[in-house]
Amino acid sequence: MPEAVSASLSARADSTLSAVWPVRSRDPRLQRAERWLRYAVPGALSIFLACLVALAAIHIRGQRAEILSGAEAEVEGFARLAAHALSRFDGGRADLYRLLPEDARHSGRRLVLLTPNSQIAEAHPPLPAEMKTLPDILGASEPLSALGERAGAVLLSLPGGERVLAAVHNLPGGRGQLAVLQPVDPLMVGWGARTRDQIVLVGAAILVIVGVGVAYGLQTRQATLADRACEQIRLRLETALRRSDCGLWDWDIARGRIYWSDSMYTLLGYRREQPYLAFGTVNALVHPDDGDLYSLARAVAANQTHVDHAFRVRGADGAYVWLRARAEVVTDGFDGGRHLVGIAVDISQQRALEETSAANDMRLRDAVEAISEAFVLWDQGNRLVLCNSKFRHLHALSAEDAQPGRRYIDVMSRGALPQIRRETPEVGMATARTFEAELADGRWLQISERRTRDGGYVSVGTDITSLKRQQEQLVASEREPIDTVTDLKRSRRTLEVQTQQLADLAERYLDQKAVAESANQSKSEFLANMSHELRTPLNAIIGFADVMENEVLGPIGLPRYSEYARDIRLSGGHLLAMIDDILDMARLEARRVRLEPRSLPAERVVADAIETVSTEAARKDLRIHVDVRPGTDLLADVRGIHRILLGILENAVKFTKSGGRIEVRVRPAGDHVHVFVADSGIGIPRAAVPRLGQPFTKVETQITSRHKGSGLGLAIARSTAELHGGALRIRSEENVGTIVMLRLPGPTPQRLERIAQAAGKVQRRKAA
Repeated sequence: MPEAVSASLSARADSTLSAVWPVRSRDPRLQRAERWLRYAVPGALSIFLACLVALAAIHIRGQRAEILSGAEAEVEGFARLAAHALSRFDGGRADLYRLLPEDARHSGRRLVLLTPNSQIAEAHPPLPAEMKTLPDILGASEPLSALGERAGAVLLSLPGGERVLAAVHNLPGGRGQLAVLQPVDPLMVGWGARTRDQIVLVGAAILVIVGVGVAYGLQTRQATLADRACEQIRLRLETALRRSDCGLWDWDIARGRIYWSDSMYTLLGYRREQPYLAFGTVNALVHPDDGDLYSLARAVAANQTHVDHAFRVRGADGAYVWLRARAEVVTDGFDGGRHLVGIAVDISQQRALEETSAANDMRLRDAVEAISEAFVLWDQGNRLVLCNSKFRHLHALSAEDAQPGRRYIDVMSRGALPQIRRETPEVGMATARTFEAELADGRWLQISERRTRDGGYVSVGTDITSLKRQQEQLVASEREPIDTVTDLKRSRRTLEVQTQQLADLAERYLDQKAVAESANQSKSEFLANMSHELRTPLNAIIGFADVMENEVLGPIGLPRYSEYARDIRLSGGHLLAMIDDILDMARLEARRVRLEPRSLPAERVVADAIETVSTEAARKDLRIHVDVRPGTDLLADVRGIHRILLGILENAVKFTKSGGRIEVRVRPAGDHVHVFVADSGIGIPRAAVPRLGQPFTKVETQITSRHKGSGLGLAIARSTAELHGGALRIRSEENVGTIVMLRLPGPTPQRLERIAQAAGKVQRRKAA
């Protein structure tokens, strides 16, 4: 650390780490208790205030309830006594004024005398003339008219908003009733005054407690800020020390103990277990070849005030770390003891760099000596820095003649220059040049001289004799590339002729492709026409075979004829199905199929297709699981979607072994709908999957060869799906199963509108 820091430490010995940092307790339990108390005291004050306010509110409400309870009892008792006093009332006028006590006359109490038919006979104080019954006074929803004296004293709100305690008591002999109305507000005058007094007392207590809490909070905040500032300063100092690979230490010479900063522990990889380290403990960590702390203590005792010493200290991993300790002797302001305070800097990298530089210098000298060129390096004063044996041999110098540090003139005067037969012109700039020279013995040298950054220059002489000989050979062989270029030109003309031939072949290919497409169209039309011609006789054959099999016109005679008729019917049916498939495929290829798409519920469409194959599935004991999300609709032609699903399900049932499983799932996907048909059948080889869906394509394996079919089922399904604006995809694995995904459009408003417009145009065209 700089000398200024040492002077500062000497001036203020009471601000060292050993005197300041350990002041704050590092016991985690005390720190947790301190943090808890900082929040517990304000919390306890808050709880106390809440309890005080709650108790005051409960007390005030209790006083009010007590006043109302006493008033209810007094009103009910007064009604009973007043009714007894009016026991002689015979329907005439009664003196209600005398029934009211003198002290209660000013409280607003009212007496109402009711006749047996619930009419007001008399009231004191008098009532307006329009009030004839008790509901006119109390309101339509009052309970006293219905319950009478059983209701007791009831707290009611009059139509004008005034709250009263009302009680009714029957007169003896059924001669009527007496109602007593006592306003509540006059009764609460004293309660309101007491409530204000209590609120003032509670408010004063709250202000005092809040003031105490705020003062405590401010003091706590100041203490917290001070602790944070001290901790922040400590952390910043530790961070700076760690980033600088330094550590602070304080050696109390009188007590024989040493304090290390956290960065010192981090530097050596140790963990702090106690505030101070013993003198012997630290001395044991110092490398024995670098001295010990005892000699340092003796030097301090001899009035040495500054220490600058490099030594090695053993780290936590057992490796030694090079440290440079710089310290100054200071006097402690507390006890007057002498302390050696300073820093220890990690110089391991510097030491390693010095060793590495020495090793690199040795390697460089070995490398220069090992190269095949003559190498020499001169400094800015033209003194020799380094050269190898090739340079000395070229100039006939001995090792003593080429000593580093000698001037250029002295070195070159001791040797002999090589005899040069001829030189090539120099190439380069002012700071570098390169030239070639032929020696008298026939060797060629390429000499490169360059200035270095410090003003010196380096010279390298390379033997290029073999390179020169190769150049001569190259000159002799220059004629060979010329001949090669001539051959290339000839080949280019040949390629141009071949390109013209390929263009002619491409033109003929396009003509043949057009002819093939025309033939394919003619084939489709031929198949469509021939399929119609074949269906007519087949229908007759199937019909007559069915008549003979069922013996409609009478017995045939021999049972074998019935078997023949059944075989004829089954074969004709199979042939008719194949012809229907061919006819459908021909229509699809000829684009003669017209669809009438509309919104169809997916659940019903799937159910219709499964019902068709349910008989064959039941015969093979196949389980068909259907999972259709409710409310999912398809935009498809009724016959087209049935033909697609039927073709997929028939293949699934056909190629699934007995006891297998078929799963049908329907899921919406944006503005489309996906229909998945998965089976646990024999599967299809991966190489054959791309060929599926092509007309008359069958994957012949050992298992599928036993199943009959035209190979048009999936082709019709794929073409029909594409005609709907959808697609058909197949995934399969042998002996695992097959998954077929059918993608169809959903009935969005835009698509339904386009279909409606197209249907309207067709109708208008037919009408025209």
